[in-house]
Amino acid sequence: MKRLDRYIVGKFLGTFGFMLGVFCMVVVVFDLMEHLGRLLDHQAPVLDTAWYYVNVCFHFASLLMGFIVFLTIIWFTSRLAQNSEIVAMLAGGMPFKRLFRPYFYAAGLLVALALMLGHWIVPRANEQKLAFEESFVNTSVHVKDRNLYREVAPGTIVYFRSVNYGRGTGYKLQLEQWQGDTLTQRILAAKATYIPQDSLWRLVNVGIRDYKEGGRQHHRFLSRLDTALVMKVDDFAERNEVVATMPTSELRQYIAEVQQRGADTANLELTLHSRTANAAAILVLTLIGVSIAARRLRGGTGLHLFAAVLIGFTYVFASKVISVWAASVGLPPWFPLSESGLRLVAAWIPNALFAALGGWLYVKAPK
Repeated sequence: MKRLDRYIVGKFLGTFGFMLGVFCMVVVVFDLMEHLGRLLDHQAPVLDTAWYYVNVCFHFASLLMGFIVFLTIIWFTSRLAQNSEIVAMLAGGMPFKRLFRPYFYAAGLLVALALMLGHWIVPRANEQKLAFEESFVNTSVHVKDRNLYREVAPGTIVYFRSVNYGRGTGYKLQLEQWQGDTLTQRILAAKATYIPQDSLWRLVNVGIRDYKEGGRQHHRFLSRLDTALVMKVDDFAERNEVVATMPTSELRQYIAEVQQRGADTANLELTLHSRTANAAAILVLTLIGVSIAARRLRGGTGLHLFAAVLIGFTYVFASKVISVWAASVGLPPWFPLSESGLRLVAAWIPNALFAALGGWLYVKAPK
C-alpha cells in the first residue's frame, strides 16, 4: 500500500473502532439500566454479568456492523472533503476510482471479520448470553405460535393448538397414527406436558380411538396417560434466540431436521443466508458512502450524516419487508425458483438494489 492508502485505511479503521466502542457503551448502559433491578433480585454474579455484557457487545457489533461502517465512511470522508483533502488528491491527477482502493482494503477486512462473527463467534456468544438471560433476566418464556402440525416420526402426525415453551406444555393435542393412507389411531387430549426426568409425556383428559379392519372402532377415555412419544417441546416452539446460538454448520443440520418434520423453515433459511448477505452489504455501503461523502457541500458533515441515516434506515426497512414477504409468499407451480431458492434470492435483493444505487451515485459523483 502507498502512504495515501495507509492514511485512509488508518482513518477508516480507527474511526470505525471508535464508533463501535461508543455504540457498545450506549447499548450496555441502557441495557443495564433496564435490567439492573432483575439482576439484583436474582443475585447475578459480577463476573458472569461482566461476561454477559461482553457477549452483548459481540451480538450488537455483528447486528449493526454494516450501519456503523456506513456512518464511519460518511463521517471521516466528509471531514476529508470539507478539509479539501479529497480535492487536493484529485487535483494532483489521481483518478477518482483510485480513491476507492484503500476504502475497499479496509472494507474487505471488515467483511472477513463480519463473516467470522456471523457464522461462528456470535452464535457462541449468543449461547452464553441466552443462558445468562434465562437464569437472571427473562425467567419466563412465552411462544405466540398457534395451530402447530408436525410429523414427529414416519406416519405419526401431532397437532397442538398452542404451546407454552416455559412450562413444556402443549394444549389441545391431537395425535394420529397412519399406515400408508390408512388411519389406525387418533388420540385427543386437553393438554400434554413433557416430564424431562422420565422422558415421558403426561396427557390429561385423553380420548383414544382405534380404527380396526372392516370399519370397526374402539374408543376409550382416560383421565391421565403417561406415554413415551418421539418428540420434544422444541419440535413445536423453537425460540428465535435459540436459533441465533447455532453456528452455520449446526443451523444447516437443524434446517434439514425441521424440514423432515414438515415444519416451515422460511425464517431459518433467511437467517442462514442473511449471515453472508449482511457481511457483503459492507462493500455495497462502502461504495455508496464514498460516492456521497466525497462531494464537498456547503452544509458540511451534517448533510452527509443525514443522508447516511436516511439510506441506512431505508436499507434496513427494505431488508425486513423483503424478508417478511419471502417468508410468507406462496409460489405457483410454474414459478422457476423453489421456496429455498426464493429465500436465498430474497436475502440478497437489498444488496443488489443498493449496489445499483451505489453505481448510480458513483457515476454522478464529481471527479
